[in-house]
Amino acid sequence: MLGDLAKGLGTTLKYLFKKPITIEYPEVKRPVRERFRGKHELKRFANGMERCIGCSLCAAACPADAIYVEPAPNDPENRNSPGERYARRYEINMLRCIFCGYCEDACPTNAIVLEHQYELSFYDRHSSIYTKEMLLVPPDRGYGEIPPLLQETNERPSPPAQIDL
Repeated sequence: MLGDLAKGLGTTLKYLFKKPITIEYPEVKRPVRERFRGKHELKRFANGMERCIGCSLCAAACPADAIYVEPAPNDPENRNSPGERYARRYEINMLRCIFCGYCEDACPTNAIVLEHQYELSFYDRHSSIYTKEMLLVPPDRGYGEIPPLLQETNERPSPPAQIDL
C-alpha cells in the first residue's frame, strides 16, 4: 500500500515541473483526424445543381431515425437536381444523430457528407433540427462533375424496341 502511494506521488512529481500542453480554443482549433465525422453538409454539383435526388436512402439507412426527406417531382423547366425528383424538405435531428456515417455510405449521389466541423452547439431543441437551407452548401461551392442533363440536348432516349414473338 505504501509502495502504491509512492508510485502515485512519483508520477505527480514527474509531471509537476513540465510545461502543460494547452490549446487556446477557440483562437486555435485542433486539427481532426481524416476519418472524423462532424457536421453534415448537402453538396452540389459544379454547376450549382443540388446532388440530392430525394431517394430517402439516407433516411432508411439511419439507425437513429434522425433524417427526414420529403421528395417532390422536378420541374423540367427549372430543375433542382439531375434526377426525376429532388428533396423538397431535408431535415436532420442532431439530438438523435449518432454520427455513424451510414447516411453518407447509402447516398448514391454523394449528396450528404459528414465534414470535419465539430463546433455543433444549440441552446434549445428547436435549433437542433438542421433544415435543408442550413445543410446545403452555397451554389458557388459546387463539387464534382456536371450531371448529364437531357434538357440541355432536348433529346429523349428512345424506348427499347419491342420484339413480337
